[in-house]
Amino acid sequence: QVQLVESGGGLVQAGGSLRLSCAASGRTVSTLSMGWFRQAPGKERTFVAAVRGSGPNTNYADSVKGRFTVSRDNAKNMMYLQMNSLQPEDTAVYYCAAGFLRGFYASASAYRNWGQGTQVTVSS
Repeated sequence: QVQLVESGGGLVQAGGSLRLSCAASGRTVSTLSMGWFRQAPGKERTFVAAVRGSGPNTNYADSVKGRFTVSRDNAKNMMYLQMNSLQPEDTAVYYCAAGFLRGFYASASAYRNWGQGTQVTVSS
């Protein structure tokens, strides 16, 4: 089992940046795929970015390509999401996920371990 805790969310103006962190405990995550998802009120949870295995293979939703960067530090058991050029439509609760993939990396159902989420609010 692995426990995940997100941090780094907050309020930011459009065009600003935030860096989210996901700290893992209970086991090392070097052999796991990890991903970021987000969910706005009344909306389904959608894929943001993923890094599989030890990396450096990464994947991004079309809506965040060129603006967001996902990375991991296996020695620290951490994953990060650098978010630049934030826009109001990026406002959501962001969740960290990890696990041996049981499906497509962009599907929330492929992951078995989830954090509690961190709120990102982008004002215009």
